[in-house]
Amino acid sequence: MEEPPPASATRRTRERYEQLVREAKTLCASCPLFTDCLFSAVAEHDVSGFVAGTTAAQRRSMRNLLDVEVQADDFDQLAGARGTRRPVSHEEVLRLRTQYPNDSLESLAMRLGCSLSTVKRHLRRARRGQSPAAKAPRRRPEVSAVLDAFDAVVDRPCTSPRPGSTRVA
Repeated sequence: MEEPPPASATRRTRERYEQLVREAKTLCASCPLFTDCLFSAVAEHDVSGFVAGTTAAQRRSMRNLLDVEVQADDFDQLAGARGTRRPVSHEEVLRLRTQYPNDSLESLAMRLGCSLSTVKRHLRRARRGQSPAAKAPRRRPEVSAVLDAFDAVVDRPCTSPRPGSTRVA
């Protein structure tokens, strides 16, 4: 259910997909956690699959309407797994360069756990005065705004109210 079948799929496959979507939407609409699940999937976590009666594409459309940006969860980090590469803060590179002015760039890269080219890139940006500006965090949308975006994006009949919803359609 993560992706609709391609246009070249058989009629039976497309009909089965539509049936599964209807069943999933019905189950989601009757769930007492629908609103919390939808809010979390749109405003807090970039999840895949069919969640809260929506597809990943519908949730992206809702985020665009709400001007919301969420990052995919890093399951390796959550599990405690460490990869060979990790993002390096521009400020950390400059701080270490100041702290160890006589160290080679290779030594700084080893201290930071990054590549030599990453250290060079950050130092070039600093020389050019192009330090990356810290982005102001975006406001999280209100639950009501997420529900409004859901109504705008998801084509669903308004035959039954969502559990916990007091809004009038």
